[in-house]
Amino acid sequence: RALLGAVLWCVWWRAAAERVRYAIPEELGRGSLVGPLARDLGLSADELPARKLQLSEEKQYFTVNEENGNLYVNERLDREEMCGESATCSVSFEALVHNPLNIFHVEVTIEDVNDNSPVFSKASLDLEIGEWTLPGARFPLEIARDVDVGTNSLLTYQLTSNPCLTLAVMENPDGSKQPELVLETALDREKQSSFELVLTAVDGGEPARSGTVQVRINVTDANDNPPVFSKRVYEARVAENLPVGSLVLRVRATDADTGSNGMVSYSFGNVPDSIRGLFTVDSNSGEVRTAGPLDFEEKNKYIFGLEARDGGGLTSHCKAQIDITDENDNAPEITLLKMSSPVPEDAPTGTVVALLKVRDRDSGENGQVSCELLGEAPLSIVASPGGSYKVVTASALDREQAASHRSFFELVLTAVDGGEPARSGTVQVRINVTDANDNPPVFSKSVYEARVAENLPVGSLVLRVQATDADAGTNGRVSYSFSNVPGTISSLFAVDSENGEIRTTSPLDFEEKNKYIFGLEAKDGGGLLSHCKVQIDVTDENDNSPEI
Repeated sequence: RALLGAVLWCVWWRAAAERVRYAIPEELGRGSLVGPLARDLGLSADELPARKLQLSEEKQYFTVNEENGNLYVNERLDREEMCGESATCSVSFEALVHNPLNIFHVEVTIEDVNDNSPVFSKASLDLEIGEWTLPGARFPLEIARDVDVGTNSLLTYQLTSNPCLTLAVMENPDGSKQPELVLETALDREKQSSFELVLTAVDGGEPARSGTVQVRINVTDANDNPPVFSKRVYEARVAENLPVGSLVLRVRATDADTGSNGMVSYSFGNVPDSIRGLFTVDSNSGEVRTAGPLDFEEKNKYIFGLEARDGGGLTSHCKAQIDITDENDNAPEITLLKMSSPVPEDAPTGTVVALLKVRDRDSGENGQVSCELLGEAPLSIVASPGGSYKVVTASALDREQAASHRSFFELVLTAVDGGEPARSGTVQVRINVTDANDNPPVFSKSVYEARVAENLPVGSLVLRVQATDADAGTNGRVSYSFSNVPGTISSLFAVDSENGEIRTTSPLDFEEKNKYIFGLEAKDGGGLLSHCKVQIDVTDENDNSPEI
């Protein structure tokens, strides 16, 4: 955190990526067409090879054809396996294009097909009905379960025809249908001691699918009161990550009968195995406790049925609704999707240098993420839809301003959620920067002076000039030469193009001329120039005899 530079907070990028949506039915075979992705992104067939359209999804449910840009199914999609009982089901991912680099959010909705039949948890249902039971009495039957959603999971019930027993259907608070057996006429055990009927559940799909269960009724002489729950729906609200064995709620049913006929035991109704893996119900006390970890991010509401059965076999049913509240148990996850590296130091403002995705699986404030970028580079981070972010240049990158003239900038991206206490995630990014010839050579002095005696031997060193260039590579290599000097200068002196040494090429004569002033030029590999002046004073030697 001691890095130089300001903290740059997330802002919305005005060039935010577009959102493309498709809808397909589940169970499509591999290679099935989803949609013309390239066309919907505004890409022509001629652009595809250069733009390099690719997908960034973590699990490759889909693939894109490099030749035509169409989006295809990569593996069979089972909506119930992917989304469970959720009313909606979709897969979101990003489509990346290059030259220039950009990101688009793609959402594919998986529509349900009627590929599951209603299922009863038991092969048969056993009921005990006393012969003294009055007509109009109702006996709840098991609810079938259909893992499809929407109209495909809406169930109707049918019962084989019988003059003594008919079927009625009640609607539960959650909208599900509760089949009930209705006694139309009093039973006479001496005439018929048992009945065998077939209950059929039919879903609302097209074509419809069905499931059956055998209903076996034993006519008894006692137990004329079924258990009665104190509520039709028991509700509880618990936090995720509760320790296993924690009490969630308690149900209670009473039975007006005495003896074994009035003893009530509790159990699950027809519930999926996933419910049995997360909760237990005590058969004696009716306490519902956790049997496994509850994860809000996986599912935030559980609704399931409980059954109360007395010693004579009469049953009653209720619903348990458990709402899971979120805890801040997930830190933000940062994924580097793409890097543009290296980046020219004179890249225009707004150039995308990196694409990232930030995800926090929590919800509400616990899942709201803020980002900051720490480092010395003039970069900023901007948000795109779907939790994607772009790292863009806020101004021109100056490689020479980087610490120790390095050819890269090191940045740290931190994402912090809004939980209490907050959780954070970080990722380090190195941006490589290529040099541009934006610095001319610089002489160490504007005027170089030297005093030398006349009659120096040819090749003697007079002085040395030096110029430095902050650029790298060929752009920083400096060569030296005369700058618009007369022929008399070039005949007396020579400058070494590599080291800047000025040496004599002819004898100097004080009596002929005692001062020389001329210009030198330094030129880097990119053609940028710099100039300086050279002043050489020649001192007199006693090299002449008197003339008479």
